Amino acid sequence: MTTSADTRRPILTCAAAGERFALDVASVERVLRYTTPRQLPNSSAWLRGVIVVGERLVPVLDLRERLGLPAPTPEPAARIVVLARADGSVGFIVDTVDEVTTVEAGQVEPAPAVYRGLAKAYVDGIVRRGEELYILLATEHLLTSQERLALRAAVEEVLDGRR
Repeated sequence: MTTSADTRRPILTCAAAGERFALDVASVERVLRYTTPRQLPNSSAWLRGVIVVGERLVPVLDLRERLGLPAPTPEPAARIVVLARADGSVGFIVDTVDEVTTVEAGQVEPAPAVYRGLAKAYVDGIVRRGEELYILLATEHLLTSQERLALRAAVEEVLDGRR
């Protein structure tokens, strides 16, 4: 028997470069006020740096830049959304975090091949809430395997420098 809880999906809504996004709450480790990440020498342009979260160094990327959107200097409302991944945590800078809410399965539409210039690989679906549309990001696909290796190497380089 299917209950209404089975058809509900908790999401975190946020915005970046004027676009509305949603993230599956299960992939969100925490939301932090924006602090300037420590820049890493010889790192890729899309890697903003690292921040310390508890006892760990977490690499930080700008979601706007990662998705090919304009990426001005973060404003005071900016946040870093730390995503928990099997291969380690990664932070993404967003302009604002709006709320944690729950949507019904019927509010999530399948991802089109391309939506507002974003490839389907980045999009799990489109969330319709009233008149608003949110791009439900496929967080496990925001980084390629090569990019994940580059992140790991950059963090290890910083850790080796501390020792």
